[in-house]
Amino acid sequence: MRIGVLTGGGDCPGLNAVIRAVVHRAIKAYDGSVLGFRHGWRGVLQSEVEELDLTKVSGILPRGGTILGTSRTNPYQEPGGEARIRQELTARGIDVLIAVGGEDTLGVAAKLHDSGVHLVGVPKTIDNDVNGTDYTFGFDTALSIATEAIDRLHTTAESHDRVIVVEVMGRHAGWIALEAGVAGGADMILIPEYPASVDEVCDVVRRRHDRGKNFSIIVVAEGARLRDDSGPVQVQSERKDAFGHVRLGGIGATLAERIEARTGFESRYSVLGHIQRGGSPTAFDRFLATRFGVAAVDLAHRGGFGRMVALRGIKIVDVSLREALGSPKTVDGESYDLAKVFST
Repeated sequence: MRIGVLTGGGDCPGLNAVIRAVVHRAIKAYDGSVLGFRHGWRGVLQSEVEELDLTKVSGILPRGGTILGTSRTNPYQEPGGEARIRQELTARGIDVLIAVGGEDTLGVAAKLHDSGVHLVGVPKTIDNDVNGTDYTFGFDTALSIATEAIDRLHTTAESHDRVIVVEVMGRHAGWIALEAGVAGGADMILIPEYPASVDEVCDVVRRRHDRGKNFSIIVVAEGARLRDDSGPVQVQSERKDAFGHVRLGGIGATLAERIEARTGFESRYSVLGHIQRGGSPTAFDRFLATRFGVAAVDLAHRGGFGRMVALRGIKIVDVSLREALGSPKTVDGESYDLAKVFST
């Protein structure tokens, strides 16, 4: 079997571990071959390809990013995109394509599968918001980086008696903010699923000062909304990508400014941004990504097209792409209640 593989959407730690696992499993277990498409769906449209063998993937396990490159190209926004992809896969002799990505990349895969293309999905996102799987690789690394940043900001906040607002990634789901906030001892956490008011945040800060705690750490997801603000989420740019997303950012600065204005306490903000995406993956992400890569090849050989590998408990299973893409996996009330224990 000749397998194609691509990585699409935002980069994240663990992508190279998937690529490595796909190549090792395909060649060693099935005597197959693997062709890598560069820059996600753009590579299929523009025939940017390279043969992947054991030598090509040697030493990439601990590397962040992706050796194949990535993009946010949407074939369905390109003239004749679907037909061009089908033509390229046929011309290259690809029997099945493994698409590694989040909601947008896998959404394209689902449409292509409906049109008859043989595809298998591997879920990837640092936001951990893909349904059907308990965890996506990349999340644990982003979580570790965010937690370390919060730990470091604690010391400077305490030294200067400041309120520090930490803005982390999370467009629709607040998993990074929630888990890093709890793990880092944040005093309040704001996430997209449960809007909070500036007054609520200020009340938490004031109560801490009344108890002699003259500093506070507030963690906020980039997609969080303030309940007393009727406007949209904060954005860096109104310009949309090929999947209709604007670039978020700015909620941290806005919140810090309003806290200082209402409480009189000196406030600062820190935006972690793409630092959360970069660098070497954690051991958990390397292992999970490796398991996903191996399972994806096995799924392809079983003819499990239109499905995605997933983690349920400690087992690797597979689910339909449509099930995984029904809606984003957001923070549930029980998890959010855990975070609220430490802000009262």
